Amino acid sequence: MSHNGSYTCEKRGKTGLRVTIGLSVSSDACPEGPETISFAEDVSSSVPCKQKEIFKLNTERNIRWLKDCKPVQRYTSVDKDGLMRLNGSSKRDAGKYTCLVDFTFNGQNFTAARSIRLNITKIGTVIAAEPIVEYPQQAVVVVKEGTPVELKCKAYIGYSEDNDTEMFWFVNNTFSDDFDGLKDSWHHVHEGGRVKGVSTLSIPKVLRQFINVPFSCCVQTSIGHKCGILWLQEADHRALYTSVSLCISASLAVLAATAAFLFFRVDLVLAYRKLLRHFSKQQISDGKLYDAYVSFLHPDTLTSDVTANFAMQILPKELETQGYSLFIRGRDDCPGEAVHGVISSMVCRCRRLIIILSPEIKSSTEGKTDEVEPLCDNQTQLCYEQKIGLHDALTRNEPRVILVEIGSVDYRCLPESLRYIQRKQGALKWKKPSLKTKKHIKFSSNRNFWKHLRYHMPSVPAGKQHTIV
Repeated sequence: MSHNGSYTCEKRGKTGLRVTIGLSVSSDACPEGPETISFAEDVSSSVPCKQKEIFKLNTERNIRWLKDCKPVQRYTSVDKDGLMRLNGSSKRDAGKYTCLVDFTFNGQNFTAARSIRLNITKIGTVIAAEPIVEYPQQAVVVVKEGTPVELKCKAYIGYSEDNDTEMFWFVNNTFSDDFDGLKDSWHHVHEGGRVKGVSTLSIPKVLRQFINVPFSCCVQTSIGHKCGILWLQEADHRALYTSVSLCISASLAVLAATAAFLFFRVDLVLAYRKLLRHFSKQQISDGKLYDAYVSFLHPDTLTSDVTANFAMQILPKELETQGYSLFIRGRDDCPGEAVHGVISSMVCRCRRLIIILSPEIKSSTEGKTDEVEPLCDNQTQLCYEQKIGLHDALTRNEPRVILVEIGSVDYRCLPESLRYIQRKQGALKWKKPSLKTKKHIKFSSNRNFWKHLRYHMPSVPAGKQHTIV
């Protein structure tokens, strides 16, 4: 009997935990209960065995219930935590209930007893409810080792704040208080007339020992005891790595496809045009008579026979055999016609303006680059052709201009309009084959020239009605 009294347990350190427990030693078989609970009549209820301190010892135990110091005869079940369920409470169930727990500790046998007085009231007077852990229920929380995390727990308690309610955590069946740095706290919240408890377990640093072990959040009220479990799982970065790899692969594929298209752009466009000619059914003419107007200096001026031979022989032989229609002044105009009138009319009726430039084209100023139109000196007709074509090309983008260089051309002596077009779209270079070069080498040396020239020409020759220019 000398052990009666209050016992205080203090855990020194960061948590500063302090718990006071009252111990009552009685010689009676069923000591008097310190509290009273009430159940509604004809409502199934449960009487708790409030000996959580004994249950925390995790020892083998035997639980017995007494009613008014006699073994209980009418009950449905008793769970491992001593919760006794009554089916349909009646007036005769009222009385003093004593929970006896027989257990062994440090090799000695003990019996712990605690009594509760039960009152039975009319229906609707009191509503008692068992706790329910809403979250977690076998939940998984993805974490990264070494980082902080807060675990949440939410439980339904009843319709009022029970002073005997407690919420606590276990880590792999060990109290969270036994781990340095782990802190838990809880509070009540009211939702739709119901009272719930919200508990938070703060982990400042996720350790390897916390990964893939159960974290149990438990709630204990005067009616019962329930737990929910969650697991910490290390973040799986394989999906992220796979996504990054796919993005990089897709980007590289797009870059490779873009590079391949740019490299083979000319071949692809020419192949597409060839297919279009075979499969296109409905075609509309744009009203143009020629595919290109060829502008060059004639042999009777300052140009050489090489330029004239290219413009009068080589160029038409290569393009006109493929169906393109060219207008070449000196070949296609009629004698006696007004030259300027023919030029003005025909340039506007051609889809392209091919301007052939050669080193022999010089200005009369010989090196002076500040002249606006040095090309016009002694080259009136050539100047007029280019004036008409370049004006329309720069103002209406029609006809489109194709610059062809034969040899090295000094653009400083040419008008600004030609220099602008050369800077904007460049020029095609035709190489003059030497006399000793074999025929197949001659053809091979200018293969890219003819391919790029066809690329800049209309998609369908003027001899065929077409839709694309």
